[in-house]
Amino acid sequence: MKIFAGVDLGGNAINYTFLTEDEKFLIDGLCEHPARSKEGPEVCLQQIAAGLAMAAGKAGIALADVAVVGLDTPGPASATGVLSAEGSTNFVHRDWAGFDIRDGLARKLGRPVTYLNDGNAGALWGHFSIFGRKSRSTSISAVVGTGLGGGVIVEDAVLKGRNGFGGELGHVLIPYQSIAGIEGLHPHCNCGRVGDLEALCSLTAIEKSFLPYFLPKYPGHELGKGGDLHKAAKHVRGLAEKGDPMSREIFRVQAHALGVFFDEMINTFDPDALIVGGGAIETAPEFQQWFIAEIRKGMPPQREEQAALPIHIMPNGDTAGARGAAIEALRFGR
Repeated sequence: MKIFAGVDLGGNAINYTFLTEDEKFLIDGLCEHPARSKEGPEVCLQQIAAGLAMAAGKAGIALADVAVVGLDTPGPASATGVLSAEGSTNFVHRDWAGFDIRDGLARKLGRPVTYLNDGNAGALWGHFSIFGRKSRSTSISAVVGTGLGGGVIVEDAVLKGRNGFGGELGHVLIPYQSIAGIEGLHPHCNCGRVGDLEALCSLTAIEKSFLPYFLPKYPGHELGKGGDLHKAAKHVRGLAEKGDPMSREIFRVQAHALGVFFDEMINTFDPDALIVGGGAIETAPEFQQWFIAEIRKGMPPQREEQAALPIHIMPNGDTAGARGAAIEALRFGR
């Protein structure tokens, strides 16, 4: 039986998984190896190869049984895995500029390698987990973390786009002025835009926009005492889950921003499902359901058929990238 590997290359760790021809994953949770992408292609590719061998041993398979390897990385990169000439947060070494990481890994491993950006890989896993591989369904995924990733799956196929920027949902502008409770706020994204989805739905948005905006409205709040907004932002989710009024208000605004965004996607793609993932909702089910209810409250009035569209929480969020990459490898191998 053929085996297909998924390799999720992040800034600090590489996560691995394996998928069989009959669509069974051989590793349940995280299987990580340190990432050394900032040291350049030669070191990083060797690190991926060494970790893959380690992961194969953990899964109880021979590395020779792996027919195709699926790779995902953060962008910017082309649809085929050629990294931007301007580099990125994870690929700062000068030798990465314009480097074809998919081809480089294929040469290193001596077998075919497929490529997705990490947002599209996560979206593919979310879609697969709900619909399976041959449903001819369409889904929109938003993954809320440090930034905002995600992807668009149209009739089971990943929408990559001509330059690989398909599914860059975080940089879609939304009419944020329609969201109640943030009058006078001008949310800036690191990309330079004002009012895109990432500028409202991300850990970075909490640090850069929401805490400076809301803390003066809640004098004496514990998150305003240390003066370190970067550190404080990491505690907002936990406090929101416990019912802290200010933290809940921040997550309400984020949920309503997602509602406005999803409304745009509903009227563009008419999808079969919406999917939310990422660290923002790695919480107890009660909070997840509250957050989904707030997303629906944030949506403008819709047709009856549209209002019935399901919103799912992405399962196995910490392994979504590797699983999506493995699914892409399976598609190629068949």
